[in-house]
Amino acid sequence: MDFEALYQQFLSGDVAGQVSLLRSLKIILPELILSGSIILMLLARLTSLDKIIPTHWFAVAGGMGAFVLILSQFWQFTVGEAVGGEIFTGLAVHDEFSTFFRGFLTFFLVFVIALTVLTGIPDDEDAPDFYSLLSGAVVGMMLMSSANHLLILFLGIEMASVPSYVMTGFLKGRRRSSEAALKFVVYGAGSAGVMLFGISLLAGLLGTAEFPELAQRFQAVFANRGGMQDPATRCAVLALLMISVGFAFKLSLVPFHFWCPDAFHGAPAEVGGFLSVASKAAAFALLVRLSLALAGDGSGALSQLSLSCGLGLGLVAIVTSTFGNLAAYSQRNIKRMLAYSTIAHAGYSLMAIAALLVLQSVRTDSAFQVAHPGNGPRAMEGLLYYMGVYLFMNLGAFAIVALIRNQTFSEEIEDYKGLAQQAPVLAICMAICMFSLVGIPPLGGFYGKAFIFASVYESTHVHWFMWLVLAAGGLNTVISLFYYLRVAKIMCIDSRPSGAATVSMPASSSPAMYVMLVSGMVVFLGIIIDPLTKVALQAAHAFF
Repeated sequence: MDFEALYQQFLSGDVAGQVSLLRSLKIILPELILSGSIILMLLARLTSLDKIIPTHWFAVAGGMGAFVLILSQFWQFTVGEAVGGEIFTGLAVHDEFSTFFRGFLTFFLVFVIALTVLTGIPDDEDAPDFYSLLSGAVVGMMLMSSANHLLILFLGIEMASVPSYVMTGFLKGRRRSSEAALKFVVYGAGSAGVMLFGISLLAGLLGTAEFPELAQRFQAVFANRGGMQDPATRCAVLALLMISVGFAFKLSLVPFHFWCPDAFHGAPAEVGGFLSVASKAAAFALLVRLSLALAGDGSGALSQLSLSCGLGLGLVAIVTSTFGNLAAYSQRNIKRMLAYSTIAHAGYSLMAIAALLVLQSVRTDSAFQVAHPGNGPRAMEGLLYYMGVYLFMNLGAFAIVALIRNQTFSEEIEDYKGLAQQAPVLAICMAICMFSLVGIPPLGGFYGKAFIFASVYESTHVHWFMWLVLAAGGLNTVISLFYYLRVAKIMCIDSRPSGAATVSMPASSSPAMYVMLVSGMVVFLGIIIDPLTKVALQAAHAFF
């Protein structure tokens, strides 16, 4: 049944159809609130209401309203008052996992809006356009986390991508910004075309585009076939590879990472911080949902498919994290360095999904699963915890870059020398974010990486290749130590050159309090890990 049939049932007075539609609308009320805030912002511009009420208040109200509703939905799951299930006749799904990421995205949206207000980007004239694009991108990302159909998968990715292209080039009249947006659009259009072709192949071959049916149809395709000599098998593998291109682009995985450094360099730091966290989180949520749909229960041919996909993602994770860290080491611009850092951390996060698929390749009733219960949920718990900490440590770094840019008009690392002498709050908070990105205890980044590496270690009992993934993760952590600590050393230990621009940031100022709050959460999540781990584990149990 499609949405049109459901709508016709609603009009004809079908009670079941009315209840189903009303339930679906109630669940996506947060998305509707964000969409309503976008309409209000555009109407405010047309009626000049934005001259009276600043546009960012509409955006904050929409984000806060959506977050509170999603928090209520998650609480209902916690106390057992809500039951997950499909909505809109199976196009999307409502469960703890999707609710976690929808709350994550709206929470992050409010923080990004607050940062833009403090830094002054955008100005009053462009604010309605900017905040409409920002909220629209978040709606698309929320749709990605709830997708239960291949068409919604593509729709969500495009809804998130198109506003991101515009925000990347939002600094009008600047050649670097326009060039970054153009590269982003070209790569995005190419990857979207390849991905859509892969979706068409997969849906045509399997005869369905619904996630819950993919595993069963794959089992039928691979059963009693001649391996890669069979045309249907080759077509299915080709379709998966083409779909993976879209995910690799969104996650800036090697070799589809080329847009990322240029886009981050040309875009405002505020936009870079948004893309580095929100875009990656939504893509990982969608990748997890699609991967587990394809893996099924790990029986028969699906076991080999899950294992092969897990090992393939593990190899991509090794290459991505290694390249990102090595490339970041030689950067002189702080935004390009953080862009390559984002690529490296995408590799770390991908290790958790690789471990999850390898563990899923073993049947639930096997001796290994009996001896090692709960491996799947713990692997996903590690990914979700890492995403939660990454929100604060990466946002904190980009926020400090934006605040320093406003006073020095520079984003070169050399111009950060001795900033601790003039703005100790910014220097200390940046050091906290850098140490956490490395994974130094007792900061939140340490536990995030520890949980991911623990899941990779568990997967080594299934296949020896995961030892290489684990070793690469540890080695890359050591490599990252050099370029992250270089920033902290330049800011906190080096002397401020004579004639350098003065940076003034009193601890009592609003920008200083903002970065102290964000970096303080990095410390808090490293000292008290229980709240986030419990939430992450509950979200992970949506699949187990």
